[in-house]
Amino acid sequence: MLVKKTTTWVLVCDGARGRVLVNKGHGTGLSEIESADNPEARKASRELGADRPGRTFDSAGEGRHSMAPKVDWHRFAKEHFAKEMAAIVNAAALEDSFDQLLLVAPPRVLGDLRKALNDQARTRINGEIGKDLTQAAIQDLAPYLKDLVRL
Repeated sequence: MLVKKTTTWVLVCDGARGRVLVNKGHGTGLSEIESADNPEARKASRELGADRPGRTFDSAGEGRHSMAPKVDWHRFAKEHFAKEMAAIVNAAALEDSFDQLLLVAPPRVLGDLRKALNDQARTRINGEIGKDLTQAAIQDLAPYLKDLVRL
């Protein structure tokens, strides 16, 4: 009896870098199929938004105060990048390009990814690792993934 090999995608990302790795069954290891980089997300908030907060007058008197920005531009850039990475996975899930999905990202980015994934991708999530491993070489990921996928 032939057993279908399980194709597992591993999405390794943080708010600024991302890689999609694939494992096509036991003994095949991991290989990179896509990567993306978002240099904007590495900039400080002050470099992404307006030059400085706006100013306002006191309601009584002649004092002026700066207004706090309502948007954390650094966080906004990271959320946007997570949505871009999720879009890659969403499109592949609609095409049945993988059977299982593993998410490897810092906890906050994991939450952003979960929100951005469609139902087809979300149902294929086989595990999550709440750790930033974007700088790790592919061969160094094996100890982290050993309980989730047979490499």
